[in-house]
Amino acid sequence: MADIRRIAVFTSGGDAPGMNAAIRAVVRTASHYDLHVYGVRRGYQGMIENDVKRMETRDVGNIIQRGGTILKTARSKDFMNPVGRAKAYDTLKAHDIDAVVAIGGDGTYTGAMIFSEEYDIPFIGIPGTIDNDIFGTDYTIGYDTAVNTAIEAVDRIRDTADSHNRLFFVEVMGRHAGFIALSAGIGGGAGCILVPEYDTSIDALCDVLKKGVYKDKLFSIVIIAEGNKNGGAAEIAQKVQEQFNFYDSKVAVIGHLQRGGAPTALDRLLASRLGFGAVERLLAGERNVALGLVNDEVVATPFKEAISNKKDLNKELLRMASILAL
Repeated sequence: MADIRRIAVFTSGGDAPGMNAAIRAVVRTASHYDLHVYGVRRGYQGMIENDVKRMETRDVGNIIQRGGTILKTARSKDFMNPVGRAKAYDTLKAHDIDAVVAIGGDGTYTGAMIFSEEYDIPFIGIPGTIDNDIFGTDYTIGYDTAVNTAIEAVDRIRDTADSHNRLFFVEVMGRHAGFIALSAGIGGGAGCILVPEYDTSIDALCDVLKKGVYKDKLFSIVIIAEGNKNGGAAEIAQKVQEQFNFYDSKVAVIGHLQRGGAPTALDRLLASRLGFGAVERLLAGERNVALGLVNDEVVATPFKEAISNKKDLNKELLRMASILAL
């Protein structure tokens, strides 16, 4: 067992439902092994500014069901330069911290990899992002909740679309990845799904909508991932309206609603498993890896691989969605 007595934990980047469940799992697992845990507020920026507090098991009571993160989160430009990282190291040493659990996405992993190369402190990463775009895990913490939120919104939009024979363009989050759009589109019965990974022209989209009209489809919903090559929902709606005006077109951007709310059971379970695994693997001597769930098994991927490899969207699901839509 590695000689680790004190562990720090923080959340970084965009918030994601389930981050609190991961924090809870880290604190309580560490407590089980008689380790001291320190929570770093506001991610790497809080590490630079010594915004650190000791955490006990009572500090993480009644948080598993809460969205957001009790440790707050931020993106730190200061951590991108050696001076900022040196200050962060001084903070960790001032608290005699031996290892760190970092909860976040690609940016968080990149910071952890660089920092651990410069200073001899083990890091374990936990994938906390609604985008589900992290290599080395089937799902990221917050993704399932975001998809469920998007589907609930689509269901509500469907009611009014059906009542007025409307064409709705619904934009969902995902940064440069189409995982939320694909899952929400299939679960919400969308007529078409536009994702950044695969180019769908406006002409092709209009052809799909025309097929729906020929089959007496009185309304349709198009799910658009942010980062789509044709632009956002409003821009695409305008382009389609110029070529195809059978429907009364409307635009809905779900936006940051997808980040909030209580995490689903799947996100709570995933976060708990990875938080628990992070502490146990640090004690087992593992370092500088990101944990994930692959085929229902917790696995570790070196930071460099997790950052440099791209997670592929399931093209077969996209093909299936197009068939089921008509």
